[in-house]
Amino acid sequence: MDTAVVVFTRDLRVHDHPALSAAARADAVVPLFVFDDGILAGPFNRPNRTGFLLESLTDLHESLVGLGGRLVVRRGDWVAEVAAAAAAVGARSVHVSDDVSPFARRRIEALRAAAGVTVEVHPGVNVVEPLAVTPNGKDHFQVFTPYHNRWQATPRRSLLGVPAAIAVPDAEVGIDLPRLADLVAGDRSPAVAPGGETAGRAALTAFVRERLAGYGDRHDDLPGDATSRIAPYLRFGCLSPLDVLHTVAGRPGAEPFVRQLCWRDFYAQCLVARPRAAWADYRTRGDDWNDDPAAFAAWTAGLTGYPVVDAAMRQLRQEGFVHNRARMITASFLTKDLYLDWRLGARWFLDWLVDGEIANNNLNWQWTAGTGTDTNPHRIFNPTVQGQRFDPDGDYVRRYVPELASVAGGAVHEPWNLPPLERALLDYPEPIVDHRAAIAEYKDRQADLSARRRAADADANAG
Repeated sequence: MDTAVVVFTRDLRVHDHPALSAAARADAVVPLFVFDDGILAGPFNRPNRTGFLLESLTDLHESLVGLGGRLVVRRGDWVAEVAAAAAAVGARSVHVSDDVSPFARRRIEALRAAAGVTVEVHPGVNVVEPLAVTPNGKDHFQVFTPYHNRWQATPRRSLLGVPAAIAVPDAEVGIDLPRLADLVAGDRSPAVAPGGETAGRAALTAFVRERLAGYGDRHDDLPGDATSRIAPYLRFGCLSPLDVLHTVAGRPGAEPFVRQLCWRDFYAQCLVARPRAAWADYRTRGDDWNDDPAAFAAWTAGLTGYPVVDAAMRQLRQEGFVHNRARMITASFLTKDLYLDWRLGARWFLDWLVDGEIANNNLNWQWTAGTGTDTNPHRIFNPTVQGQRFDPDGDYVRRYVPELASVAGGAVHEPWNLPPLERALLDYPEPIVDHRAAIAEYKDRQADLSARRRAADADANAG
């Protein structure tokens, strides 16, 4: 009997799953998920994402049961457990979805070396596979717009349906799904999104029906919350990005939304080409970042004295999610106003975001910090102006910063300008920095860095 193993990783679904569809052609299939002790022992095993993972695995198991199968769960060294599962059933092939992080790519290569069976790697994590779109003479696109132009013209693979049936050999026995407390300490955010393909498809359907048509005009509307909210489902592969593209294609509002899917692929190809960019500057400027633990603590707690920044940081803790516009505002504040290392912010976001993953999270942080792919590395988001523009009546701020609930309208964005008696009644901090002074200092530092780089280049050329 021909038996195959399909290893689920960041692809926790049964719709449009190339690896699952390929494995299902065998007489019997072992749908396998391995809790990797290397990940569980690492710094980014956090309650929000691990809880979402458990819910997604429960939903995946139920879907497989509906197809006549089940999910087999193991725990330990990922490579050793996958190889052991394949050996236990005499599998001829192991099927797995390709991925983009350095960790994931090393793990797949190690599996190829150790499995003793054919390891077949499939697409499915991105719309267009990383490095399938490359510029002439270079290994990847470093600027988004030319990548977007080429990405739009790139042929897509065919969308796949759900396998008709899944037959699992009786010989393979795994473990029960563990409890969250068995995997990670701490509690999840109180308003975190539910995990699983079923919830993801429902979220996509609601977005297409209720908000897609107005997405282009309203995706920056902070209080309106008109974004898709499907990022966690894309991060865990509960939704296929190609399936999402097909679902929205041709509908009003689709074009600006599809552009966001392209950004996701753009960062994936950047990370595959430059694995060090996960935690090293994509384009180094030689920044001499501040060392200010007190300022960082105020930022993480949402106590900076800048209402829209504080609202974003509290939304992060409350929901495990932050509106995209708010992510840019608060990232700019950390890296430009406070001049703190982008890696601090990236790690904090990975602690709390359900959708946190290396390519999107860290390269977006670098875009804002000025060390990434932005062609304007000194882009600055004035937090007060941004709040006034994208939360003009202050509803987003009041939703997450209850200390300011009594401040009416747009005045909430400048509590320092309130009448003294009214300001004195608010249990809310003064700004930890003056924005204008902080940005003037930032620009002076960057000018000094540029001068030093020019001098170093001149010395090198003279030598």
